[in-house]
Amino acid sequence: MAKSESFFIRAKVPQPAASYQQAEIDLGAFVNLGVSKSTLLRIHTLEVSIEDDGTPIKGPICDGAIQNIGWQLTNQSQTASIQMDDKSVVASGRYEIQWKSSTYTLFAQDTRNVMPQAWSQGYLVGVDSLYLATESDQTSDNGAYDVCIVLECTLETATQASATALALSQQ
Repeated sequence: MAKSESFFIRAKVPQPAASYQQAEIDLGAFVNLGVSKSTLLRIHTLEVSIEDDGTPIKGPICDGAIQNIGWQLTNQSQTASIQMDDKSVVASGRYEIQWKSSTYTLFAQDTRNVMPQAWSQGYLVGVDSLYLATESDQTSDNGAYDVCIVLECTLETATQASATALALSQQ
């Protein structure tokens, strides 16, 4: 199979409080690691949003304290946030927000550790599941929120070169 037309995979993980949360993204319908012919998934771009679970135009707020929110997309299940040197990390980011109601000022910073724009040929995936996770050190004053992701992907037949690239990037 030649490269397919691109398609989108969407997922979200709810964040109810200061905790680590993870959701599995099933890729079983796309990735097939057979003996004679294997199909791999290539992620070309991704977009992440952090939004209130009831009102998507709002996000989390924390009055008077800095709230640190991290998200990560990995190819192995995790029990806590991990660092970029872990080979299971596909992408991750950090978001900090603080609201001071006494002065009506908002501080927000969005930092992504890995962005798809730096991937010259996309990110090759050969696993049955990806894991989207979020961790926060504060509970949002306006309640639960969601971390949502959209992945633009294509499918391709594994070749010796792509299998080598996959093995080298995830060893």
